[in-house]
Amino acid sequence: MVPRRYHSIYNITIYQDVIIKQHEGSSIIDLRMNITRHFSDAPTLGHNRVMGASADTIWIGERARSLGFDLCGVVRAESFPELAQFEQWLGRGYTGEMKYLEDPRRRNPLLVREDLRSVIVCGLNYNTAHAYSVTAAARPQEGDPRGWISRYAWGSDYHEVMWEKLNALNDLVQERFPQGVHSRAYADTGPVAERVFAKHAGLGWLGKNTLLLNEALGSWFFLGVILSSLDLAPTLAAAEVPPVDLCGNCRQCLDACPTGALVEPYVMDARRCISYLTIELRGSIPHEHREAIGWQVYGCDICQDVCPFNREAPKTGNRRFQPRQVNSSESLLEPSLVWLAGLNEEEFRAIFRGSAVKRTKWRGLVRNACIALGNAKLSRENAAHRSAVAVLERLANSRELVIAASAQWALSRIL
Repeated sequence: MVPRRYHSIYNITIYQDVIIKQHEGSSIIDLRMNITRHFSDAPTLGHNRVMGASADTIWIGERARSLGFDLCGVVRAESFPELAQFEQWLGRGYTGEMKYLEDPRRRNPLLVREDLRSVIVCGLNYNTAHAYSVTAAARPQEGDPRGWISRYAWGSDYHEVMWEKLNALNDLVQERFPQGVHSRAYADTGPVAERVFAKHAGLGWLGKNTLLLNEALGSWFFLGVILSSLDLAPTLAAAEVPPVDLCGNCRQCLDACPTGALVEPYVMDARRCISYLTIELRGSIPHEHREAIGWQVYGCDICQDVCPFNREAPKTGNRRFQPRQVNSSESLLEPSLVWLAGLNEEEFRAIFRGSAVKRTKWRGLVRNACIALGNAKLSRENAAHRSAVAVLERLANSRELVIAASAQWALSRIL
């Protein structure tokens, strides 16, 4: 699927079937470039500066595609309405311990760089062919109880993958504009609202689960940005609006969230989100959320799993996003909970070097594994139950109080 129609910088409308028939098999970036080239043949309106900037925007999109990005768009650095609404979200206290989100630069991009003019937004698909978590969780489990690591963290650290590609694109931009251009790449690392810029760059709409949704890719993609002093023509022309919100009356993500973190459409209370609880929270997981966490040990994919736009989402060929194989018996796809809970700090650092999972730190991952073991439905007659009890009894005496408390809770559930 592709957006129903595009507009050119000449404010001319064309419907998709006219161009798609000429460019079957094109990627999203291909299609956008083909449409823009189609309009570039239109009569000149005398806007030479805009036309020149548009050529630069097209060139950037082509370079992004050559580097492996699936999406690319350009937007001016403006204070969009969503940035003002962010202030209200902060006022509700939904950030929890994530105080870095209170950085005022997130609401005003010009505070990041005074010379900021344009934002180049790139998206990279990370979806693989493995089953979604809601499907995997429904399968009967035999043997050792298993945990779920969020899909995005199975392979190499996405920050590193995105940085490599963004910095390569930035280098190409610097070569094309060698005089006085200042730019910097961020891959989910800076005080930048990537999703808002992506929306206004025409890459998708903000869904009810608060994620960016693209009609063709769904939501299984990373976003990164390059903040630039270049005055580039936006991907969307002045008369265009961002892609229409296609969520409609659907509320599958809200209904599926185990902890009720989506308190209303388009609004998340991060303090209730399983991703926050298993990654960002440093203390004990609140009792009222422990059972709802289920087998999740790092992040959560449920609100994306159930999204209709992800039912047939394309798969990536990037091997770096495939599940990491740790040894002959363990990988990051449905790892053994007993194995995770039994890791020491040195083993944790070695196994998760170059992995996004390291963000939760050793204490956090062992804590999460204990909670998941407490949620595992283990028969007392099998060896898996005995192994789980053994590791939990050891951890119940840990000097790390958060781990000890989590292990004690788990034991109270399975003994």
